[in-house]
Amino acid sequence: MIDMQGQRDDREVDIDQAGVSDLRYPIVVLDRNREKQQTVATIAMSVGLPHEFKGTHMSRFIEVIEEHRGEVTMRTLPVILHEPRTRLDAKTARIEVTFPYFLERAAPVSGVKALMDYHCSFVGESNGERDEFVLGVHVPVTSLCPCSKAISDYGAHNQRGTIVTEVRTVKAPTNPGDWIWIEELVDIAESSGSCPVYPLLKRPDERYVTMRAYDNPVFVEDMVRNVAVALRRDARVGWFRVQATNVESIHNHNAFARIEWARPNGV
Repeated sequence: MIDMQGQRDDREVDIDQAGVSDLRYPIVVLDRNREKQQTVATIAMSVGLPHEFKGTHMSRFIEVIEEHRGEVTMRTLPVILHEPRTRLDAKTARIEVTFPYFLERAAPVSGVKALMDYHCSFVGESNGERDEFVLGVHVPVTSLCPCSKAISDYGAHNQRGTIVTEVRTVKAPTNPGDWIWIEELVDIAESSGSCPVYPLLKRPDERYVTMRAYDNPVFVEDMVRNVAVALRRDARVGWFRVQATNVESIHNHNAFARIEWARPNGV
């Protein structure tokens, strides 16, 4: 049959990315405590299209994802990225995988347990000379305003915030010793706010988290600095970007702070 995508195009315009997006697919990701976890991902996958080609073969992307649905992790992303570049004779390839990741969390006093979901992402890019892989984790936290506490006779306003951490390792993610786990980024973010957010709380737990937040007031600036200090100390981290956002409870706007950092001579 005629290969329409392989026909020559004479407009001489390269396309940065051409591929598929909003593909929902079951995947398996690595779980630090339980080895593997099944979840459902939303995937975007693309290649750079040279100007001489009319189109790319979209079915090839689905074939690659199907072959790797048994595990889509930082360990397998290099292979997943290289396959479409080879099959489609492309110079660049990119994949974005976003998915909910579930951890069992215990309430601080009663110990009751329930699942908490965290929005996570894997992003990989390859240009034939260099591969880059970024792990992203969104973590909800409670934050209590230091200014409000300082100026009030009693009480202080607090709100739920989100800490988004994106990390690239110094070494390619092929050796387990070089991996950064989702759970590690969750722990760092939760310890950087006034108090973690829990999926299930009894009254003694609610009392505990209320007082813990009051005893640990932080601005968004404090939260991103707390995360940055922890990540800079980690020799595995070559680059990170962290943003904290508060959905303000006494304003009609949000507050945010962001830090981006690269290790000197980091890969």
